[in-house]
Amino acid sequence: MTNAQVEWTHAAACRGVDRAIFYSLDLNESRDERLERERGAKRICAGCAVRDQCLQRALDQHESYGIWGGLNEIERRALRRG
Repeated sequence: MTNAQVEWTHAAACRGVDRAIFYSLDLNESRDERLERERGAKRICAGCAVRDQCLQRALDQHESYGIWGGLNEIERRALRRG
């Protein structure tokens, strides 16, 4: 990571938050549990000052999992196509 990439992460609203909210750690997570977990993660992202940088990083790195910049992997794939 370059210094600029590291710098924006220091301002991230998710800094210090349990990463489990952004990534499912439970292979048996139900659909409703996943949706509730994702809603919680997206609420954190919604108020983040560096949300755009986070999303751009996920798009640049082709992140396959998790909530990045307020979008899950399906939403990011659709954004890339659109």
